[in-house]
Amino acid sequence: MGFFNVYLLQSGVSYFKEDDPLAATIMLIGIGSVILIAVIVNIVKRSVGEAPIRGSKGGTGVSERRFSVFQIHKVAAAYGLDKDQSKLLEYVFKSDGVSNPEAVMQNANSLDRHFKRAYKNIEKRGESEQEVQEFLSTLFSIRNRVEAGQKNANPAAASTKRLSENMTAVLSAGADKTFSVRIRSTKGDALVVECPKNAVGTPVKFPSGTPVTLAFFTKSSKGFSFTTKVLGNASTPQGPALQLAHTGKSNAMAQRRFRRKEVFISCDFSLIRIQEQRVGKKIEKKMIVEPRPYQGTILDLSAGGCALKTSSVIPVGSRLKLSFENSEGFLLAALGQVMRTNRGAGLGIIMHIKFLKITRKGLNAVNAMVFGYDKD
Repeated sequence: MGFFNVYLLQSGVSYFKEDDPLAATIMLIGIGSVILIAVIVNIVKRSVGEAPIRGSKGGTGVSERRFSVFQIHKVAAAYGLDKDQSKLLEYVFKSDGVSNPEAVMQNANSLDRHFKRAYKNIEKRGESEQEVQEFLSTLFSIRNRVEAGQKNANPAAASTKRLSENMTAVLSAGADKTFSVRIRSTKGDALVVECPKNAVGTPVKFPSGTPVTLAFFTKSSKGFSFTTKVLGNASTPQGPALQLAHTGKSNAMAQRRFRRKEVFISCDFSLIRIQEQRVGKKIEKKMIVEPRPYQGTILDLSAGGCALKTSSVIPVGSRLKLSFENSEGFLLAALGQVMRTNRGAGLGIIMHIKFLKITRKGLNAVNAMVFGYDKD
């Protein structure tokens, strides 16, 4: 019974007239009716409030428990989300009736179902292009933060004798000597890898005893590396190879900040030259895009950069202007820098490029491709 109903009852009793019992009876009946209606309304409201909230599509975390804003904020705090990110996460989960947000956040497939639905809704319902891109940027900032949080757990170390043959690995013998190689054999006392080749395809030989580092990724995208030494050279049916010493175990590598996705996208790129000129007492730098374009193919893509295969020899440290299209035919442009190169399978080299500058719309489009939200 609400405060307003109690007030009516008390005020009605205080003003009954003793010389008119009929009027008093009518008054009591009226007040009783009001109280009865209020009780019924409260019961109905309580029943509706306790009814299970179900998502439109179902899925992990959608059950007969009530939607809890408190649980959303608790999960948001655990992942270090800021105020805007927490509000958007609440919108996403509330729209789908998610009652167990913690379970959803720990299940990548379930989380992507909810986020993909939110991605489509934001694109359709945004009042302006700027608003759409701002909300999408916040959505992907949440997704990448969750991705990074899930990778923080240290994966178990793997013995070098358990590596898969023909697995691709990265052999490093110093900061400026990094090569992509394939593992030929893990049997016996030596780990055999193909002989690394330089950018023009010439085999690179290392003296016995040379310290090297071999890095590789498992099928679950967990990275490992180990330091060993060259035992000598060998011949295999696939060609010349290096023999490396086995180690008891490999060490877990620091996980990448952003998820990468294997793609096959044609890309045009141009070298950027930095021109310095004096303006008064200051020296200003200006980027000049070289007119000669190059062609290549993006092999993997992330919000932080890409791997680009090309037949052109580009020095490490070079800055490039990249142009490529997403799945919807939208032209993306980015400024990048070549961090390292290695020889790819067949002809050409693979440049590992870090994005230095990309528009918000372009970055949202890249994230949509990486997480598959651009697909119907």
